[in-house]
Amino acid sequence: MESLGQESAKAQHGEVCCRRTFARGCGLVTSTLRYPKRRNTKRVPSFRKLLRTSKIKLDNKLKNKQYKQQSAAKKYRKEQKKLREAVRDAISRKPFPLEECKKKQVAEKREEDEEEDALPLDMMDEDDLKLMEDLAQKASFLTRDLSSDEPVHVKKRKHESVIDKYEKVPRRMQTEPEKELIHLLPIKDKSGIIPQSMEKPVLTVAQDEEEDTEEMEEAEDFSEEPLPVLTPEEMAAQRRQKLQERKMHIAALASAILSEPDNNIKKLKELRAMLMEQDPNVAVIVRKLVMVSLMEIFKDIVPSYKIRPLTEAEKATKVKKETQKLREFEEGLVSQYKFYLENLEQTIKDWKQRKLKKSNVISLKAYKGLAEIAVKCLCELLVALPHFNFHNNIIVLIVPLMNDASKMISELCFEAVKKLFKQDKLGYASLGVVKVISGLVRGRNYDVRPEVLKVFLHLRIKEVELQKDSEDIAPKKKFMTYKEKRKNLSRMQRKWKKAEEKLERELLEAEASESKEKKLKLHTETLNIVFVTYFRILKKAQKSPLLPAVLEGLAKFAHLINVEFFDDLLIVLHSLIASGGLSYRESLHCILSAFHILSGQGDVLNIDPMKFYTHLYKTLFSLHAGGTNDDIGIVLQCLDVMFAKRRKQVSQQRALAFLKRLSTLALHVLPNSSVGILATNRVLMQTFPKMDLLLDNESQGSGVYLPELDEPEHCNAQNTALWELHLLQRHYHPTVQKFAAHLLAGAPTEGSGALSLDLSQRPATELFEAYSMRGMTFNPPVASVTPRRKDTFSQMDSLIDEELNKQLQQRISETVVHKPLDFAKHLKESSSS
Repeated sequence: MESLGQESAKAQHGEVCCRRTFARGCGLVTSTLRYPKRRNTKRVPSFRKLLRTSKIKLDNKLKNKQYKQQSAAKKYRKEQKKLREAVRDAISRKPFPLEECKKKQVAEKREEDEEEDALPLDMMDEDDLKLMEDLAQKASFLTRDLSSDEPVHVKKRKHESVIDKYEKVPRRMQTEPEKELIHLLPIKDKSGIIPQSMEKPVLTVAQDEEEDTEEMEEAEDFSEEPLPVLTPEEMAAQRRQKLQERKMHIAALASAILSEPDNNIKKLKELRAMLMEQDPNVAVIVRKLVMVSLMEIFKDIVPSYKIRPLTEAEKATKVKKETQKLREFEEGLVSQYKFYLENLEQTIKDWKQRKLKKSNVISLKAYKGLAEIAVKCLCELLVALPHFNFHNNIIVLIVPLMNDASKMISELCFEAVKKLFKQDKLGYASLGVVKVISGLVRGRNYDVRPEVLKVFLHLRIKEVELQKDSEDIAPKKKFMTYKEKRKNLSRMQRKWKKAEEKLERELLEAEASESKEKKLKLHTETLNIVFVTYFRILKKAQKSPLLPAVLEGLAKFAHLINVEFFDDLLIVLHSLIASGGLSYRESLHCILSAFHILSGQGDVLNIDPMKFYTHLYKTLFSLHAGGTNDDIGIVLQCLDVMFAKRRKQVSQQRALAFLKRLSTLALHVLPNSSVGILATNRVLMQTFPKMDLLLDNESQGSGVYLPELDEPEHCNAQNTALWELHLLQRHYHPTVQKFAAHLLAGAPTEGSGALSLDLSQRPATELFEAYSMRGMTFNPPVASVTPRRKDTFSQMDSLIDEELNKQLQQRISETVVHKPLDFAKHLKESSSS
């Protein structure tokens, strides 16, 4: 009996396992047997809480809930579908036939299992024995078929591993979708307010599956229909229609925003979304139009002040409706402006990164056009909105593009930065640009285009007068005079008026001093960064192509350099000239920089610049009417600084030598250069005494003039004459003739030999530019002469003899008879002869 009870317990256990396995494989046992059903613990919200919840929040919650329910139902349907397919495969699959040897092995294994299972009862624990006895008394054990002597677990076959495989697949709990509540109007009675709600009907799984199948069928039907083939004319008409629709939509949105910016600020987002146009037929043009439209809109609606973010305390405080509306407008404007700038930046980055990878919607060539429009928009915003938010971000985007390989993009950026420098009065924007340029030059290891540094020449630091700008910022107030007070005011009123005017004067002085100090501080910081950039290049990259731009910048800002750097800077400039590695234009910039330094704060230094005079005198004959003609403008600036502003430090011999060599040079250059040189000679003759020695043929002193000597102090220029002026008097240019005649008369300021005011009051550099011949035309133009008519013979009768005149008249009056030409006759005569 004990062995019988043990076998019955095992059999019952095996039967339960078998039934459960089969039921799970066929999908009869649901997952609720394993997991308990989840309770819906969601409470119905109170009416007060509903009042506090905004409509937008409720809509968002409703959308999220619907999305979750749909995704959960879809997931559940997919899992059920997979399970049904798996069970279908398992049922349809037939078991493989077993070989005889395998049957013997199975039989031997069963005998071993029987021996192992037939354990004596004395080896079992009391608890296990009691459990087996309890199982033997259950009805499942009595109702089992006992005709087979084999235990239940031996009946497993190899093909049952398929069901075991699906048994191991984890099952998920079948969850019903959460019921959605629809909140109705509340009811109010004596006890209070009773909120009302109802459940929203949810579609069943079967209905969803039917809808999905219908959609799939519709999609298949749609895909089976062939698309109509359009002719090129129809495609062009369709494209024009689409483009016209997009243009009208852009115009409608832009006009709505400009008419009421406060109320239609959200339409900026709709217009900005059109930057992502995906239709390949009109994508490029639509994106360009949207970029330009948004740029013009922002230029119009942006306020004249910078919008700062609100603090937490300001957000918590209650304000008026108008203030709240203004805050919302400003917040939306700043966010949309930021997104717009990010879109422009991304367009430029895409163009740079798509050199190897092309887009499907827009080609690489079209992306270049988009990038150019994006750069134009950024340049316009850089110049038009220097006070608004994200201006520094635009600077960081634009400055590196000045060094771009595309000539059009780099020129756009150059012009934008130049305009910004010229219109910047205080210096905030200029300081930001100079910082970024300095970092760019240093980061690229001085491998940038020279134009990047030439932008510094357009800074307003030298041109701006602080006193003038402070007067513009703090205008003077007219105060009453003593007589006006005595006449119009009583004694007490005069006393009050005096105290009031004193207070106003103090306020105006404080305001002006503050703006002056602020501007001076910004200019100082900007110049420090500029000079640090210049000195780094002079120290580390003397053979760089940036050196001409550096020397030109030093020549412009040399008067603002600190005195402590003068000695070292002059030594560096002289070493650069002496090295011989510079071009002629670069050496002229070195000379100009040195004399700018010495003419400003360098007057207090005891430095003799004779070596710079010698170098300029030696290289003057390198100029001619060809390519070096433009360098004469720099030479005229050098001569002005060297002689006019340092007249007390220049000897007479040096001035005579330069006057003679410049007169000789005037014969070899273009007319505008000759006019500038002769104007400089006029200044020399009026500034230094005894210059009229060169107008006399008699020599002064011993020695002979040595024109080939490179030392101006020892060439004996006093023993020569200005014979070149007689040649220049016969020059074809009328202005050169006037200047030559004026100098031959001794450059008088009055009398018949004096020049007109138009020529005498203009500096040499201005005359050089005014009479420029860059347009390949005469300047001033040659006076037009009326041509003589060929059909009039007014003076012929007086010149011709009477007899000859009669013969002419007779010959003219005769009628000419035209005979037909006989070529054959003439040919025969010529052949016979």
